[in-house]
Amino acid sequence: MARPDKLPRVLTEEETDRLLAQPNQRYFGPCRDYLYMRVMLKAGLRASEATALRPEHIDLMSGKLMVREGKGAKDRTLWIGEELLEELQDWMDRRKATAPKADYLLPTSKGTQVATSHLRRSVKRYAKGANIEEVERVSPHTLRHTFATRLYRETGKIRLVQKALGHSDLSTTMIYTHVVDEELEGAMKGL
Repeated sequence: MARPDKLPRVLTEEETDRLLAQPNQRYFGPCRDYLYMRVMLKAGLRASEATALRPEHIDLMSGKLMVREGKGAKDRTLWIGEELLEELQDWMDRRKATAPKADYLLPTSKGTQVATSHLRRSVKRYAKGANIEEVERVSPHTLRHTFATRLYRETGKIRLVQKALGHSDLSTTMIYTHVVDEELEGAMKGL
């Protein structure tokens, strides 16, 4: 397989922590943006999948998250951990108070769907505030790449990454093996 010209930008743990520390969660919008970033980092969602989430797509007891009509109009099932579930449970009360008629899990304060362009601008602004290098390459999709790379590092199973991302073709997912191969090269040359 041909190697891509540019490997995807992946955030380090420290960069992720700095990014997530940026939104001032006392306010509705920044709190919502924080949760968008958390969900994308923990479930590998595309920006359009994240903004389309509805409360009924997530089971706050089991952690089961349903992506409805993702890219290619495909559905997929994912799971998120306890810590994020608790944050989302807290969010539900706040959401009900601010946007009681909202159809979306993470709506605007008026109850409408957040535009993916808003999400892109917000992630870039928070990345700039966090002093992340190559800030021009940081986007909601960077969070998806970060998720996929971490899942591959954790499991070593590219098929699991493929399924989590909703890729129909394994060759699309293979880029994450190159990211890890590059890390291996650096580690071995340092010996």
